[in-house]
Parts: sequence; structure tokens; C-alpha cells
Amino acid sequence: MEPILKSKWRKLDGTKIDTAISSAVEAALISEKQLGNQIKVCIGTDSQVRGAETEYATVIVLLRKGRGGFMFINNDKTKMKLSLKERLLIEVARSIDIAYHLCPLFDKYGTELEVHADINTNPRFGSNTALSEAMGYILSMGFTFKAKPDAHAASCCANKVV
Repeated sequence: MEPILKSKWRKLDGTKIDTAISSAVEAALISEKQLGNQIKVCIGTDSQVRGAETEYATVIVLLRKGRGGFMFINNDKTKMKLSLKERLLIEVARSIDIAYHLCPLFDKYGTELEVHADINTNPRFGSNTALSEAMGYILSMGFTFKAKPDAHAASCCANKVV
């Protein structure tokens, strides 16, 4: 699988990002700051199994406090057979990978960052089997962790584009 940082990214309207994702995110942070917008970034990944393939969608959501937001999207497919727990932890790893690489930008521009996991906090749901590992992984990397129902980047935004 190609490293997520160097793979193809796009905007919600389909416009391809021709530069490195870090350059696109930095340009967006500068532009929003110049417009006087306060930005919070939420990064999340969701996946969908379709036959023998699993498709992943990772999103970088830039929320303008009180003024909506926008996102950058990366889609990728694999034919690896995975259990639900393995697939959920790969989702988390993809989100952490991009968050880790972009973290210096967020520090530079004083931008709040959250990593969202498409994992249910209710033990009645299958995704709950990965909750403690995902939470530990994200928190141990120094990121703010959010799970369902508060993980909108993964459970809403990425879910819509996978």
C-alpha cells in the first residue's frame, strides 16, 4: 500500500490536489487565518468491504469555528482479508499516520487537532472490540481521541466518501 502522505488527495467537489497534501493543508491554514477564521482539524478514516476488496477513505476536515468547513479526501483499496478488529485498527493507523506527518503544521499555526475513530463506545456493537486499542494508540501518540458518536470526521465525513 502506498504511503498515505504521498498518495492522491482530492477535495469534496472532486478537484485533485496536485501538490503534496502538507502543502495544500498549509495553504488552507494560511488562507483561513488571513480571513480571520479559527480552525480546528479533525482527521478520520472509514472503510467498506465490497466483495474481495476493502476501500478506505481518510479525510482531513478543517472546521471553521461557527462557519462550516471543508475537507481533503484520500481513497485507497486493498484485497487483504482482515477481521473487523484488524480493519478498524488499520483505519486508526491511517489517521494517525497523516496526523503525525501534519502535526508540525498544526503546531506552527496553533491549530487544534483531533483524531476520530469510527468505533462505537457501546459494547453492543462489533466495532467496540477495537475501542481500547484504538484509544490507547491515538492517546499514546499525543493526539486528542474521539469515538462515536463524537467522531464525525470518521463516522460521517469519511463514511460519505468511501
